[in-house]
Amino acid sequence: MWNVLEDRRYRHLFLAQIVALAGTGLATVALGLLAYDLAGERAALVLGTVFTIKMVAYVGVAPLAGALAERIDRRRLLVGLDLVRAAAAVSLPFVNEVWQVYLLIFAMQAASAGFTPAFQATIPDLLPEETRYTQALSLSRLAYELENIVSPLLAGILLTIVSHDALFLGTALGFFGSALLVVSVTLPKPELDYSASRGVYERTTRGMRIYLATPRLRGLLALCLSVSAAGSMVLVNSVVLVRSELGLPASALAWAMCAFGLGSMIAALALPRLLESVPDRPVMLAGAVLMGGVLATLALVNMAFGMSWGALLLTWGLVGLGYSGVMTPSGRLLKRSARSADRPALFAAQFALSHACWLVSYPLSGWLMTRFGTSATLLILAGIAVLGCLAALRLWPTADDTEVEHIHDNLPLSHPHLNGERRHRHTMIIDDEHPHWSDHYRR
Repeated sequence: MWNVLEDRRYRHLFLAQIVALAGTGLATVALGLLAYDLAGERAALVLGTVFTIKMVAYVGVAPLAGALAERIDRRRLLVGLDLVRAAAAVSLPFVNEVWQVYLLIFAMQAASAGFTPAFQATIPDLLPEETRYTQALSLSRLAYELENIVSPLLAGILLTIVSHDALFLGTALGFFGSALLVVSVTLPKPELDYSASRGVYERTTRGMRIYLATPRLRGLLALCLSVSAAGSMVLVNSVVLVRSELGLPASALAWAMCAFGLGSMIAALALPRLLESVPDRPVMLAGAVLMGGVLATLALVNMAFGMSWGALLLTWGLVGLGYSGVMTPSGRLLKRSARSADRPALFAAQFALSHACWLVSYPLSGWLMTRFGTSATLLILAGIAVLGCLAALRLWPTADDTEVEHIHDNLPLSHPHLNGERRHRHTMIIDDEHPHWSDHYRR
């Protein structure tokens, strides 16, 4: 898996991802302390609003940014967005009103909503070979999980010698370091560029239309619902389970989150070899079933015997395993579902739609826990995860990667795509010649 780092361009982009994630992790800790300084006992309300702003920015800005990515040099775009994020981070220590925090967080997360899909869409252009791209996806998942573990530890060490305001400087340095690493490499341009002939609405909605017209991606969206249901149980309710249900110290929360991260890392390390022999579909469906199944099992254990620390750690580890099993291969589906020119828009659509699932799951998970308690919350979220899996089974055909023989009634015989023959066969991709999955081909 590590052989992919021999590619200099990818190595620099991977390092850019690591330093940016480290900066983001520092900001997460610093924001909690800043919210407490500004709002005192109302800090939880402030942080809840901050996370809502983050998701709204992700859902609303990503499609617009995907359209913009078609018209701007990708390296300039990534560097510019990194600098916007750095500027917002370095401004946070100087705020004295809560509304100023909201404004700067929106600016930072709007820039992230543009940066992340454009960054993700660049990797398959750098690594067109499926095996190497899968290795890159696994490394990316490892980077996310290591950030969840290392950044809080780094923040804790730094807070022993500096104030929390200095953590925002570390965040800015992370984004600035990411910009330097991106500018140090030449990024490939898309193979085709249709943007000059498209209007603003066409460019903004193109990724969504490709996404929702592609059966495997509709299945992916259903699986994103499963991921958000199970993931929100871990991310939102772990503190209640650890501190209130089990009466454990605050340090136990870190161990619970480490169990989730460890499970995800194990899956990320195993997937490159597994995906060489097993298709994406059964692996991802198994991940969703695993998440729903272990949450339901923990609910039954809790009802019969009460919550146990060992059962919680095991469950969170298995949820992390299933989480990574769904999310790591998702980039492979996006790569094979669009041409190079359309990938930024398609990755932006995935970014927005997947975070829309989280925008629903976050508050739902917290409300269920408060209103109905642990067992009911586990069962309901497990049910949502299983429903997402069942929807994916229906929406995502088993043989969707096979070549399809079809007839183009929508194109003149002289069109370059037909090469003089109206009937031909190839793997289906939604594009200008194939605007609908089923309307323009016949088996």
